[in-house]
Amino acid sequence: MRIVNIVGARPNLMKIAPIIAEIRRFPDIEPVLVHTGQHYDENMSDVFFRELNIPDPDYNLGVGSGTHTWQTAQVMLALEPLLIKLQPDCVLVVGDVNSTLAAALVAAKLCIPFGHVEAGLRSFDRSMPEEINRQLTDAVSDYLFTTSRDANENLRREGIPEHKIFFVGNVMIDTLHRFRSRAEALQLPSRYGLMPGHYAVLTLHRPSNVDSAGGLGEIVDALEVIQTRLPILFPAHPRTFERLKQFGLLRHLGAMSGIGLLEPLCYLEFLGLMAQSRLVLTDSGGIQEETTVLGVPCLTLRENTERPVTVSQGTNEIVGTSSKWIVEAVWRILDGGGKRGRIPELWDGRAAERIVAILRDILSKRLCTTDRSSG
Repeated sequence: MRIVNIVGARPNLMKIAPIIAEIRRFPDIEPVLVHTGQHYDENMSDVFFRELNIPDPDYNLGVGSGTHTWQTAQVMLALEPLLIKLQPDCVLVVGDVNSTLAAALVAAKLCIPFGHVEAGLRSFDRSMPEEINRQLTDAVSDYLFTTSRDANENLRREGIPEHKIFFVGNVMIDTLHRFRSRAEALQLPSRYGLMPGHYAVLTLHRPSNVDSAGGLGEIVDALEVIQTRLPILFPAHPRTFERLKQFGLLRHLGAMSGIGLLEPLCYLEFLGLMAQSRLVLTDSGGIQEETTVLGVPCLTLRENTERPVTVSQGTNEIVGTSSKWIVEAVWRILDGGGKRGRIPELWDGRAAERIVAILRDILSKRLCTTDRSSG
């Protein structure tokens, strides 16, 4: 059985790592790893592959950055001849980036069985490109692997047949469980002169937050207040860093003694910082999940989330982007009001094991049927 696994951006790597590791346990499966090159920074990507014990990609399409439409089209044009050449028994994708959708469309048109890991997540906000990618990918998928029961319900409402939906848990959490002790052993807080539990971590990258001077300025205003009580470590996404410079906010931020503006961190470093923090402020979806398992309060600087289980069961709170609301939420946590939460069902570090078991069962039955028919 040949399974082609496709990644396109760094967040995909944490999700594909446990799946590749599990597939390689079975000699009857040939895993092929394709990196589309949608987001590719040579140094950072190499670090992620090494840290997570991911084998080098068998193919790198080298697509690069561009508009959403251009990028999706380029991945499709590069991927189609490769899949025709490889003739896989299944194509597997993770997440919701443009490469995810591009692979789904190519596989569907070539009639290759297709699986989507993290299916059914919905923010119900189609101004987010990821939401469109999620909906369209799920619509053409044959195997939809979900992280939570609300994702199953979303798929059912959209008319996905029950036999295509598999509730398996969260592969991001597989990776977290595997590497948490190594990450904490790095003792990252001490590198920045901080004690565990006495600082916050901030991440920002969504266009809705960083592409307007007013919106980004509102968040910076909140940081100016918060850092007077709690130091903040801010590994800045390159896009965010450029916007801070463009809008004249970088100098203002740099003048705040309680803000530590950092270069982007590798996975283990960031996980180590996050695991030992007092709280996390973010607009990332995956971090909402990781903080829930780590038991760290998370304040999501958005108006919605595609991961509502992190709010209903976990440590996550949606606070929006108003400076006033952000500061008030931080004060509640510092004064003892943070959510404790609990770990959602099946977020136990065995999601990849379930996914591969399901694929082996389905594909082996299909291959046996094909052999009998040809015989």
